[in-house]
Amino acid sequence: MIYVGKQTILNTLKYKGKYMANTFAELRKFRNKDLEKLTEKVSKLNDKSGEKKTYEDDRFWKPVVDKAGNGMAVIRFLPAPEGEDMPWVQLFSHSFQGPTGKWYIENSLTTINKKDPVSEYNTQLWNSGIESDKDVARKQKRKLQYISNIYVVKDSSHPENEGKVFLFKYGKKIFDKLNDLMNPEFEDENPVNPFDLWEGANFKLKIRKVEGYQNYDKSEFETPSVLSSDDEELERIWKAEHKLSEFVRESNFKSYDELKAKLNKVLNIDGEDVEVAAKSVTQESKKIEKPTVDVKKKTKTVEDDSVSLNDDDDENLSYFEKLAED
Repeated sequence: MIYVGKQTILNTLKYKGKYMANTFAELRKFRNKDLEKLTEKVSKLNDKSGEKKTYEDDRFWKPVVDKAGNGMAVIRFLPAPEGEDMPWVQLFSHSFQGPTGKWYIENSLTTINKKDPVSEYNTQLWNSGIESDKDVARKQKRKLQYISNIYVVKDSSHPENEGKVFLFKYGKKIFDKLNDLMNPEFEDENPVNPFDLWEGANFKLKIRKVEGYQNYDKSEFETPSVLSSDDEELERIWKAEHKLSEFVRESNFKSYDELKAKLNKVLNIDGEDVEVAAKSVTQESKKIEKPTVDVKKKTKTVEDDSVSLNDDDDENLSYFEKLAED
């Protein structure tokens, strides 16, 4: 017998239905058992049917749509988490395919008020005054998204989500509806804080597919009401919220140099400075068309153009995120 601590273990051990040999004689005796054990292990390694590879953050809630692209749920936007002062964070990102066929899918440093190489490159293109350069800048524009905590009131597709707190990523269209409720257009409408637990309002999220894209125009707020008459329940909901500040923490963003190197590869710039590269694009464009504006006028960044370049559609980046994983 052998001793491990205070336990006595027999020479012939049975481990999860399989025998382990402790002597050469046992090795010979139970060699057929070893083959069974090995083939079973290999079978389990090869069987991927029950596995689903995912990179999704299960803290986030996503609405489900049917085959026609329609869906509906009722959610409640929640106040700022404990220790934070805002009920949302704003994120800028870029997602586009370069002439190399490679994708650039990265968060923009402009989110945290720092210089970003794509914004600099786009600005040079935009200020060239050449329409083809502007088209490139539009293609590479920033995508705008917001993140808030929500409480799921009704989710028919996944009723197990009801009564739980999640993070919710949404775009400018939905944010505009929040803003409209806080800042009503007409005098006979009272401003409502949609993030308030007591005097806020449930949000009917209605999704339709319009011209191939998800559309939220039919979404609307219900009449303001308390989320729960039980203050202890409201406190439980509030304390279950997720921190938002982590999404705008500088450590979660790549450095300027890292992003610049990635941009160079995607655009096949070969280490050129983005300003030099942009000028090269502009020189090529000038060969085939004349400037459409006076480039001597005061320059502006791509993000300054509220009509052409702000993200005025509620764009879901899941497609681009999937491409980044491939």
